[in-house]
Formats: sequence, C-alpha cells, structure tokens
Amino acid sequence: MKFNTKTIHGGQEHDPAYGSVMPPIYQTSTYAQSTPGGHKGYEYSRTHNPTRNALENAFASIENGNHGLAFGSGLAAIDAVMKLFKPGDEVISTNDLYGGTYRLFTQIFEGFGIKFHFVGMENAGRIEEYVNENTKLIWAETPTNPMMNIIDIKALAAVAKKHHLLLGVDNTFATPYLQQPLDLGADIVMHSATKYLGGHSDVVMGALAVKEKDLADRLYFIQNASGAICGPQDSFLVLRGIKTLHVRMQRHCENGKMVAEYLKDHPKIEKVYWPGFEDHPNYLIAKEQMNDYGGMISFVTKGNDYDEAIRIVENLKVFTLAESLGGVESLAGHPASMTHASIPKEDREKTGVVDSLIRLSVGIEDIDDLIADLKQAIG
Repeated sequence: MKFNTKTIHGGQEHDPAYGSVMPPIYQTSTYAQSTPGGHKGYEYSRTHNPTRNALENAFASIENGNHGLAFGSGLAAIDAVMKLFKPGDEVISTNDLYGGTYRLFTQIFEGFGIKFHFVGMENAGRIEEYVNENTKLIWAETPTNPMMNIIDIKALAAVAKKHHLLLGVDNTFATPYLQQPLDLGADIVMHSATKYLGGHSDVVMGALAVKEKDLADRLYFIQNASGAICGPQDSFLVLRGIKTLHVRMQRHCENGKMVAEYLKDHPKIEKVYWPGFEDHPNYLIAKEQMNDYGGMISFVTKGNDYDEAIRIVENLKVFTLAESLGGVESLAGHPASMTHASIPKEDREKTGVVDSLIRLSVGIEDIDDLIADLKQAIG
C-alpha cells in the first residue's frame, strides 16, 4: 500500500458493530466484563480504547512501523522515551531543538540524574566523541526547530548501531509524508501530532512509532503506568487529520517554496533558513532523505534588529502571530520570546536563535495572499 493510500486506510478496519467507516468515538472509561477478567479486549480506557487504538495503528502505518502509541502531548511522548533510562545514563541530543524538549531534558530529567550532551549534529561524525559506556540514546530533530538544520539520519543510525544505542528522531517538521526515519535506521519516531498530523490547530497530542516489539512493550508499559494518554475525541480528530495529510503537505510544500524564494530575494532580509535551497549546508542530505522540503521557514532581517522583527510579526494579517505550527492556517512566531524562551539567551544564540529571528509555518491559503501579506508587513 502506497503512502497516500495509507493515510486513509493504513492500519484501519471498519467498526465490527455496525460497519462504521470511521472508527466511532468510544467515549467511555470502562467496559463490561462477563466474568472477572472476561472481556472483549478492553477493560479500562487508560490502558486501551478502540478509538485511540485505531489512531495508534494509523501512526504505525504511515511511519512504516509495527507499533504506535498516542499521548496527551508531544512532550508526554518524549517523557515516556526518557523513562526508559535510569540515573547515570547519558543522552546525546541535537543542540538546536524545540525549547520545550530542552526544558524537559534540563529541568526535569537532569534532576533525576540523566546527563545530556547538546551537540550540533549537522556533521554526524562529531557525535562519536561524546559516546561512552553510559550513553543510551541519540535524540535528533531534522529539520531542526527553528534553524532548519538537516541531520543525516542514516549516519546517526550507523553510530547508534555501532555502539548499541537507541536512536530517536523527532519527525514533527517533516512528517512521514517527507521522510520516514524508521526506514533510515531510527528506533523511535516521535511527533507532536498537534502539528501536521492533526493539521487543524484544534487538538494537542503526541505520537511514537517503533518497529521492535520489545521496545514497544516497554513503551506501552510506561504509557499505561504513567497515564499520559489522549482521549477518544482527540484521537478521532487526529485520525481524521491524518486522512488528508498527503494533500495538505503537498500544498504546504508548494507554498513554502514560493515564500522562501520571495524572502530570499527581498532586500530587507539578511538570511532565509529553508532546506530546499541548494546553498543550504546539508541540501544534498535533505534531497536524499526527504521527498520535498516542507512549509517551515525561518529568517532574519538585515541589521539583526529585534524591534524590526517584532514590528513585522505584529503587522501580519493573513499569517497569525501564535505558538505552534503545521495547521492549515499560516502562523508566524518569534522563537526567542515564544517557543524557545525557556532556553537561556546565550545558548539560543549559539545555535542561531537570535532576537531578530522569525519562524513561519506556511499554511495552505492562496499563495498570492501570503506573499502580499509578507510584502505589506516587511515593507
């Protein structure tokens, strides 16, 4: 089954009760038993729920995995991954990553005795110098948030396998429409399903997909024991969103390319970060491991002027100034004061997240309206 078909049918079955094409919303906390322990596969909705299970099957299918898990948020999904480890273990992480992930790592799990190394992974060869007997996980985003750096997943997988480490990849920006990390050697794929998988800015959710049953069983245990699951209504919404992922991503990519090219030619813009440019440092890797380049773009104005960046985002009319990304509507953000404010300024700026950086999530509106909006806002 090819990807566009998987988004609609992958891992899905018609409901056995009445043949419902869409999985019903099983808005229930518990299930009747004929005798103690005698049930139809469901006993309590923290452990299993038919609507959530349908969604988890879809997650696995579109990532070419064998097992999917749905959580109450993307951070809850990452939290579950980190609970695989114990005090004294070490993690090598991308240094350019979502601020909430950085906060979870440094302000929660460092306090539990897990050590993190934040490394620029654009050159995968740098990673091995941080590997030691305590290293258990390599954690990567690609493209990274918000600098749009591209990391070679196959190269990371080679390092992970050489040293018997797990490799986790945050695939939120790319989505499985653009790349499938499990096929490139990753062990765990994570999504903030709030973003492109849901696609309509109406739900908060996280997802994991894996191939190996033993790893899946460990994660299922953590999911059930910790309880950070999503409800059936949210599961239904994201399952519905996945069914249009392929057509939405096609338009996100088309619009993203035209916005990136417009900004690159604009006399008031200093630098545009988008992996589809041939002068992007890892363009050839992006071309090899991705099917297209997505709708996420970051840029800085000339003069690195904070006030100018704020003026621009406040003057946008079609783009909405808001947190998040990946919805059908175009969003603009100021990472230094919004999504990445939890990262210390000195650390932010080392990775390029300067005070004048603006991040765009290009939606699926008419491209002429998007360009006109940027034109009037930038001036």
